[in-house]
Amino acid sequence: MTTTRLQTLARRLAAPALLGFALLATGAGAAAPFEDTMAQRTLACTACHGPQGRAAPDGYYPRLAGKPAGYLYNQLLNFREGRRHYGLMTRLIDPLSDAYLLEMAQYFASLDIPYPAPLPAQAPAAVLRRGEQLVLHGDTGRKLPACVQCHGQAMTGVAPAVPGLLGLPRDYLNAQLGAWKAGQRRAHAPDCMKEVVDRLSLEDINAVASWVAAQPLPADTHPAGSPPAAAPGSEPLRCGSAALPAAGTTQMKAPQ
Repeated sequence: MTTTRLQTLARRLAAPALLGFALLATGAGAAAPFEDTMAQRTLACTACHGPQGRAAPDGYYPRLAGKPAGYLYNQLLNFREGRRHYGLMTRLIDPLSDAYLLEMAQYFASLDIPYPAPLPAQAPAAVLRRGEQLVLHGDTGRKLPACVQCHGQAMTGVAPAVPGLLGLPRDYLNAQLGAWKAGQRRAHAPDCMKEVVDRLSLEDINAVASWVAAQPLPADTHPAGSPPAAAPGSEPLRCGSAALPAAGTTQMKAPQ
């Protein structure tokens, strides 16, 4: 997969997606009764991310339901503070306090909704073998850790802050890895994902995304409670993460 292709996918993730919000704002559909629940307050999120955060059918708005709360919270902070770039997301969450963003993250993390079946693999067998090797075993010669070392042996994530890889479309995975490689996506320092992706070739990225996207979901899709034991001889990764905010109110930030 070329750099141009990866950048195109990354830009597509950042394209305006206002239709769902316009429908909600203009009342084109039947108005929902007022409930004052987090489910109702996050309708703006599900307009793009699918009902209950199941993911959008186009593959460019990822699943939110069931992801670790710490990961979702960190991503909201990353959008608001410029480590991830998507203007619509930034505008939506900029007025919200850290405590309110945490409440949103905890709500979506609590949703226990089945995953759809993966689409059949379309990549050549050699590409899939390469992806499987990198995901499950890494490449010690290039100091590349296996993906499962951080994302869990079942690749369903590790609570509280590491997301699962299964259930994500190939184009989305390609776009996100491409965004890290192009410097369009960052995380809290030390940014271990940036270090890993810098060691991947474009062919590696496509192989990993192709293999992961085609894997069946395990019976238990919940995030693991702890990461697997490190492989012999592997170097531990240092990954930054935002501290959870102290308990407090969920009031909006004051206008600047």
